Order: sequence, then structure tokens, then C-alpha cells
Amino acid sequence: MAKGFTLWFTGLSASGKSTLAERVRDILLERGMNVEVLDGDVVRQNLSKGLGFSKEDRDINIRRIGFVCNLLTRNDVVAIGAAISPYKAIRDENRRLIGRFVVVYCKCDLDTLKERDPKGLYEKALQGEIKNFTGVSDPYEPPENAEVVVDTAKEDIEASVQKIIATLEQMSYIPATDGRGYSEEEEESIKQRLRDLGYI
Repeated sequence: MAKGFTLWFTGLSASGKSTLAERVRDILLERGMNVEVLDGDVVRQNLSKGLGFSKEDRDINIRRIGFVCNLLTRNDVVAIGAAISPYKAIRDENRRLIGRFVVVYCKCDLDTLKERDPKGLYEKALQGEIKNFTGVSDPYEPPENAEVVVDTAKEDIEASVQKIIATLEQMSYIPATDGRGYSEEEEESIKQRLRDLGYI
């Protein structure tokens, strides 16, 4: 049986975390793995109901997701967390807790995020109507050593997904398949990133 691990998607609101998490989940399920997705918005409605958006409350929320991901991981489930998780210290805390922890940074520029935002939250935040909005009036600390960086403004969903799957294969977290969806050049780029991070 494959060992569990946590795949942690971080990035600003509307950067594509949930979309990519669901797509990766489907691929891993097809490969016979046990997978659970903990989406930040869903967790807030259930596990973290009543929390606000202060730094303290955000930290509590991310710690709770990390706690559940740890329980799943040690029971050989692939736990996929998809939450803004803006602060580096709490992401690092979860990494130390879980151990088998892979970060996917969903990078995206503000103009693209505004275009994608159906509720107009970025515009409201920029006009001062929403306080403590991450990436506008509240800080987002991009991960410096993410195992995977996907630029969702420039890459299509399939390209980002293949980069994530290829990285997990290279790390031997998931079994490789014969029908690779990525080129030798892309594979070498992934290997180089993992070398730089000390994995291989």
C-alpha cells in the first residue's frame, strides 16, 4: 500500500487552488490511492465555524487543517489541503508536524485574479470596503521553497496538473505510469528543482 502524504496548495483567492486540488484528486483516485481534499472554504463552514479573519483566527484555521491532514497522512491517505494559508510560519509548522509534506504554490498576478473574481471581492478590497483581505490589505507570504510552483495566469490547468503529478512521481510519493503527460525537458526542470531543494 502506498504511504500517505500531504499535498498543500497555497495561493491567493481565485488563484486556482481548489480547481487543481480536485483535478489531482481525481487522477490519484484513478490510480487506486485513498485521497481526501480539505478545502479552506469548506473547513471554515464546518471545522472552523465562528472564526474570523484576524491573524490569530487564520492561524487557528490553518493549524486545524494541518492537524486533520496529519491524521490522514499517518493512516496512509493522501491529504490534499487547499487554503490561502498566507503565513509562512504556520505552513512551516504544518510541514514539521506532518513530515511527508509537498507544497504547491499557485502563483497568479493581481490583474488575473481580479478578472476571475465573480464576487468582485478584490475590487471591494482595493476600494477599502473589505478589511484584512489577503493580497490587498493583509499580507501574503509566498513560499520560498515550494516543491511545485504553478503560474496559473500563464499555464493551463492541464499543464499545472502534469507538473504536480510529475513532481510526486519523481519524489516516489506516487507510482509512475507509462503514459507520461510531460516532456523530457519538463521532467529535467522538475528534477533540477528537487535537487535544489535537496530531495535528490
